Amino acid sequence: MTVPLSSATDVALPVGPVGARLEEQLSWHDRKAAHAQLKYKGLKLVQLVTAAAVPVSAAVSAGEAVTAALGGAILVAEGMQQVGQYHRNWIFSRATCEALEREKYLYLAHGGNYAGARHPERLLAERVEQLVAHETAGWTSMQQDATREEESHQTPG
Repeated sequence: MTVPLSSATDVALPVGPVGARLEEQLSWHDRKAAHAQLKYKGLKLVQLVTAAAVPVSAAVSAGEAVTAALGGAILVAEGMQQVGQYHRNWIFSRATCEALEREKYLYLAHGGNYAGARHPERLLAERVEQLVAHETAGWTSMQQDATREEESHQTPG
């Protein structure tokens, strides 16, 4: 005999700001990770194809200008990747998304820290904000590192 779940035993995300914030952050980090992954892989594909074309252009005597242009294209693609930090953004956003998913399912299953929590909704809110703050701190640190790196390569002038 199957016993239908009553509303007392149904588990759902909290209605209101906590559940909305979790879903919003899951969606945002998932989109950001997918976008960064696409940009990173696209630029790497351009680099690989262009790098493979360098020896071919030399072998068919396409000329120094063509070979130099191919080398320049590789440099530009790598520069775009470094400026955009697409690989790092992909990894950070995907890791945050997966951590948020984990919190969601632990909350729904009353597992982990939620099993004995007196106020599981409050705990969920705190953990979601902790994960988002950690990702934001990593992004901020990455931006500061990039700025310092750029400033160290500038010559006074």
